[in-house]
Amino acid sequence: MRLNRILLSGTLVVVALVVQVSVLARLQLPGAVPDLVLLTVLALSMVYGHVSGALIGFGAGLLADLAPPADHAIGRYALVLCVIGYLAGLTRPETGQPRSAAGPMAVIVAAAIGSTLLYAGVGALVGDTGARHVGLLSLILTAVVYDLLLTPFTVPWIMALARRADGDPLAEPATAGGDVTAGWMVGGTGLSVGGRRGGLRVRAARGRAARAARIKGVKRP
Repeated sequence: MRLNRILLSGTLVVVALVVQVSVLARLQLPGAVPDLVLLTVLALSMVYGHVSGALIGFGAGLLADLAPPADHAIGRYALVLCVIGYLAGLTRPETGQPRSAAGPMAVIVAAAIGSTLLYAGVGALVGDTGARHVGLLSLILTAVVYDLLLTPFTVPWIMALARRADGDPLAEPATAGGDVTAGWMVGGTGLSVGGRRGGLRVRAARGRAARAARIKGVKRP
């Protein structure tokens, strides 16, 4: 991952986690807690692709596992978000930008359902049966509703910010071949001796000298 991606993703994930733990989790809403961290991972994955999505998801999930008041095994949510980030990154269009909002909304619904099921499944493997007492169906329905309500206020802005931060022209190849030095030469620096652009200043100086000589009536060989 590029440095600008790491810095932006880390900042957004930390902010989302702080807001989720300190604000959303204290609203005491019925069912699931609105998952702002999941939405952040989805938005970044749909811009950066599956590899970056998996890395961002793992890091975000690990932070969520360590953040208080975590009451589950460390690495559980990291595994869930790693898988979700990878799968969401596979939906990234070739142009880098979806044609409509239907695609991202479908990904968010599928991710809300899949993350809840996967989290409950991993919990069942390690002996955590908390989802059974709350009701798995209730958790899925509320997770989908809460995430869809938060989506217009989070996902489009995060995706736009990620594209803008990733569109730095200095980070892209200067030419189709990806050779930065060749790009400098094509741009013209006056340092390429013997090339088409080399010696332009010398030829211009000679032309000015010739014109001055003709004006003064001096014969040039």
